[in-house]
Amino acid sequence: MKKRKLVFFLPLLALLTSCDAESLGLTDKAFMDKLFPNWVSFVTQLAALIVLITVVVIFAYKPVKKILKKRQDHIENNIKEAEQSKAIWKENELKSKETVLASERTAADIVADAKLVAQKERDQILANTQDEVKKMKQDAENDIARMEKEAQEEIKKEIVSVALDASKELLGREVSSKDNDRLLNEFIEEIKSK
Repeated sequence: MKKRKLVFFLPLLALLTSCDAESLGLTDKAFMDKLFPNWVSFVTQLAALIVLITVVVIFAYKPVKKILKKRQDHIENNIKEAEQSKAIWKENELKSKETVLASERTAADIVADAKLVAQKERDQILANTQDEVKKMKQDAENDIARMEKEAQEEIKKEIVSVALDASKELLGREVSSKDNDRLLNEFIEEIKSK
């Protein structure tokens, strides 16, 4: 601030220190009147300036200051709302990412569980099928053994019947039940030994 005041007074100082003050018109009474103004007009102009400043402050500065304050508050509120919206958006983004990750984990778990269930069902079906095959095989073997036994019994009965008929013809007499049982047992023993 001191440098500015000095800059304004330098030209005035140069004029006052000049050697030729009369040629510059510094000795004139008119110049001196211009240099020092009339006190009445000075006070009047000063009062008018004060009234003008007061009117400007009351009717222009304060309303403009209020409008600027409202505008500043509005801008600050918008900035705060934007920051809050941004924070909420980031929070929602994080929540949605967590939800997506949880959904992916859940889906992976469901797929893994489904694979395990399918594997267990497959193993169970294979086990049941193998059991059924074994049972069917056993039943078939039992049926074959039973049918073989029945066939052997039929063959034995047939052979006994033929043997009895042949012995009747050879012996020429009726064979008694004791003879029949004895011949039958002998025949069965012979067949078993072969």
